[in-house]
Amino acid sequence: MLKTIETIDIVGLGALGVMYADFFTKKLGKEKVRVLADKDRIERYQKERITFNGEVCDFQYCDAAKEDRPSELMLFAVKYGALETAMEENAHLVGEHTVLMSVLNGIRSEDDLGQRFGRGKVVHCIAQKMAAMKEGNAASCTNKGELAVGVLDGGRSENLAAVKDFFDRTGFTYSCPADMRHAMWGKLLCNVGVNQTVSLFAGTYRSVQQEGEAREMMKAAMRETILVANAEGVDLCEKDLAEWVLVIDGLNPDGEPSMRQDSKAGRKTEVALFAGTVCELGKKHSIATPVNDLFLEKFQK
Repeated sequence: MLKTIETIDIVGLGALGVMYADFFTKKLGKEKVRVLADKDRIERYQKERITFNGEVCDFQYCDAAKEDRPSELMLFAVKYGALETAMEENAHLVGEHTVLMSVLNGIRSEDDLGQRFGRGKVVHCIAQKMAAMKEGNAASCTNKGELAVGVLDGGRSENLAAVKDFFDRTGFTYSCPADMRHAMWGKLLCNVGVNQTVSLFAGTYRSVQQEGEAREMMKAAMRETILVANAEGVDLCEKDLAEWVLVIDGLNPDGEPSMRQDSKAGRKTEVALFAGTVCELGKKHSIATPVNDLFLEKFQK
């Protein structure tokens, strides 16, 4: 019998967290969507009045420490540096039948969730084909993209089926890649190139959409990712690079990737998830990663 998901919990209100909380609140009603946080953060959310595409969001904010109903589907949308704290603050809400998903960048968060709560609870996903932004309390996104979903490394197909059924019933856009591991590495390939290069050049997507030094550096960083992926048994290739460059070329030229938004705001960036991953694996396999070494030196704090 198919597990039925009727409610969803959102942890983290960055650009993606706001976008998904807004979507599901409007589809399901606020009583079926909990935005989980601690008391102080909730007070800040309520004071700031979070908006999405110019509209004030009417979310159900719940102090995680005071909640006791196990989550049916818990979606983590925090920055990677906050993931460990978020897991611990919400651990008591992860029940026997809870499904866990992460829209964090990189390829590490699902492993962290699996190690903490059990790999069987995790449905892997990739947020893609959107360019969401958040400045202060205002989040925006003209194209909401999709989540690519799948299971690997001990994941349960029945949990994936339940998530797909939930998305179908709510009209949420998703895809199911034939090779989820390849798809996750493909998104890393994109992020390693575009996020870091645009941030280094203090520009927008236009910086890497036009021919020149920035575009070539982006591709060089992506090629280093291909080399370490191949060494890890993932068959990324130049075709993948070309396909992701086409995606990047189709983004709003005036938009900015999340890492550029963080660096502008003086926040800690996710360079450890991008260059950090590539450089670590480069050392493991004796593969030179000079471009990602540069990014790591520039942005790691």
